[in-house]
Amino acid sequence: MNLQPDGQRKYPGSTLLKSSVERGWSTIAAELRSHPTGRISSLIQRNVEVVIAIRGTEDGGVERIAAGRQQRTHATSGKIWLVPVGVGDEEITISAPIPKAMHLYLPIQQFHHLARQYSFARSPANSIQYVGGLNDELIHQIGLAILSELTEETATGRMLVETASLMLAAKLTHSYSDGNFLRPSASKAPRIDSGRLRRVVDYVDQHIEQEITVADLAGVANLSVFHFTRMFTAAVGLPPFRYVSRRRLEHAMALLATGRLPLSEIAHRSRFSSQANFNRAFRRATGMTPGEYRRLLG
Repeated sequence: MNLQPDGQRKYPGSTLLKSSVERGWSTIAAELRSHPTGRISSLIQRNVEVVIAIRGTEDGGVERIAAGRQQRTHATSGKIWLVPVGVGDEEITISAPIPKAMHLYLPIQQFHHLARQYSFARSPANSIQYVGGLNDELIHQIGLAILSELTEETATGRMLVETASLMLAAKLTHSYSDGNFLRPSASKAPRIDSGRLRRVVDYVDQHIEQEITVADLAGVANLSVFHFTRMFTAAVGLPPFRYVSRRRLEHAMALLATGRLPLSEIAHRSRFSSQANFNRAFRRATGMTPGEYRRLLG
């Protein structure tokens, strides 16, 4: 399922700069928007929204009224606003243009998933606070990572986004919720064993030219996504999406070494949408373009 952003419905007067539409992301939606001055009246919030001022303004701020609260905050770069699910009749006044604002939309299913995996008394989805003007470096970095993927697609971008969405939901639950949903859990996460790890590694190698998600790998290991990501990273030294990215790079290098396939075909087999994106990613990883690497091998 391709999760649809809420921006067109909520911010009709803004300019859409980038969007995750058609990227196939199911655990988070993202938009980069430019907001003019003015007033915004929104309807019922369908997803938990996180707004990050990527390039803000020193000249004005944001006033928000909702959930029985009135907030006035500066709109400088890095500022963050949260909008919980279910908030209705929100009134937003922007007093100076905000050139670039990242809007992240987390579906409530991500919070339901947290509740199931960690035996919470209830889902944290309805416990996220309506707060604004935050300075939170982790949320800011998550937003920048997702923006980077929107700007320049990578072969394992979908895995990165899935992991980032889980981390974002966990961060909101940990730092910006009322905490009443918590209940101690008596069980511990299972330890990954060599058999599970070997199955995952073999699966990656066998499907290296196909779409691979963190959920796929967790299913192969018969673990939850949360537990699998943590234990795989501890065992291998890389998070799953980076491991797959490294294996795809090694696969591409092997294809280049044969000297037979055109670069466009190797880019396609490496899960890039274009040869240009493949060239940029390969150069970042190796310091040379795929063509230069092939010529080096003679």
